[in-house]
Amino acid sequence: MDTSLYLKQVELGEMANYVYLIGSTKTKEAAVIDPAWEIDRIVELAQADEMKITHILATHTHPDHVGGKLYGLQIQGVAELLERVDAKVVVHKTEAGHLTPLAGSNIMRVDHGDTVNLGDVAVTLIHTPGHTPGSQCFLVCNRLITGDTLFIGSCGRVDLPGSNPEQMYDSLTNRLMKLDDKTVVLPGHNYAAGRTSSSIGEERKKNPCFQYRSLAAFLRAMGHA
Repeated sequence: MDTSLYLKQVELGEMANYVYLIGSTKTKEAAVIDPAWEIDRIVELAQADEMKITHILATHTHPDHVGGKLYGLQIQGVAELLERVDAKVVVHKTEAGHLTPLAGSNIMRVDHGDTVNLGDVAVTLIHTPGHTPGSQCFLVCNRLITGDTLFIGSCGRVDLPGSNPEQMYDSLTNRLMKLDDKTVVLPGHNYAAGRTSSSIGEERKKNPCFQYRSLAAFLRAMGHA
């Protein structure tokens, strides 16, 4: 049952990012997922709901999700949030080094299958490399927060430094598509004309990225044949 689940999705920043607040309405513990933009607003939203931010969860460490240098701009992100709250920063172990300058000793290095407990609400971490080596999704109460791995009707880019189309195909087909059809998909960006959510079942049927029956076909479609 998810009667105590606290979940808030908000679009912030200049790149149509979705930032999430998740936690327990019973214990009032909460995590922020990918807080790169508008830190004041994130803190205000949590305070308005009387939630205490105890964790920061990173789907991956691109600057538009955690802060850093982006197109000549310095986005404070995680570093600024840590000036406001005392929180652990949860990042996949393969990308922890990218966040160390921003988060220091607050880093929690995690791996596939690990869980983070927010009071009575458990968040399961699913390692989904492809967009980046340490990309991960967060499964909580039948909701899947997918970052830049899976979007509504598409998947994350695999032509960036550190991207790997073979890993993306494996992550999509052997990890995400193994989830229940009713699992709600909550993406990392508003790339679907304002649609805020989907489901694994809907993406299985309609998302072009899931229609390729072999790795070779997927690679050809991604321009990596």
